[in-house]
Amino acid sequence: MTSDPKSASWDTEALPSGQAKVTAVREMFDAIAPRYDLVNRIMTFRLDVRWRRYAVKRLALPAGSRVLDLASGTGDLCVDLRRADLHPLSFDLSFGMLHADRSGAPRTQADILRLPIGDASVDGVTCGFALRNLLELPAFFAELARVVRPGGRIALLDVGVPRNRLIRWGNGIYFGKIVPKIGGWLSDPAAYRYLPKSVAYLPPPETMLAELRKVGFSDAEHRGLSGGITQLLVATRDAR
Repeated sequence: MTSDPKSASWDTEALPSGQAKVTAVREMFDAIAPRYDLVNRIMTFRLDVRWRRYAVKRLALPAGSRVLDLASGTGDLCVDLRRADLHPLSFDLSFGMLHADRSGAPRTQADILRLPIGDASVDGVTCGFALRNLLELPAFFAELARVVRPGGRIALLDVGVPRNRLIRWGNGIYFGKIVPKIGGWLSDPAAYRYLPKSVAYLPPPETMLAELRKVGFSDAEHRGLSGGITQLLVATRDAR
């Protein structure tokens, strides 16, 4: 698949901001949905499977819990949630991604900064590799605090910046140079040029932890996975 004129909004050196970012991200994921899973497996050497399963394990919720998977993509996390005897609900802004979802979980197209569900109505939330694509990260954390019940849990995955200089150097070459080529061969070249650059949207872990604690997840913790190339944020919703 090659880029069409609509994809030009993210095919630039400068990263989009504001509503332009929302539009660009939605169009990008609509475009890459058909081969999204294939590219992920290849470019991560299937480590993405391990990361998601670990996130579900750290969610540490009892069987039967209702969990929102936000920016759910093709539903990989929903599959893992079901394997853990949890009940996932899938929300994503991209219709293309929801159309490619084969998890069988109930699906809703929605802006995850404004979820169409009630306060304290779910036991947990997962989100895989989407934090950097959101328009307002503090607003997202506040929305998590609104919908998760007291004692509920969140597990949020995204790419990371390794602290080790050698790992950081190698990851920079691979993620910045090789991944766009893999994505370009198998899917949309412009999209996979954007994705490595999008790491710049993510604030430092300390900032994200502070924001989570501010809105009611006082035990928020951060863990680097696979040498820090991926990061996981987990937390428990405080009693109101």
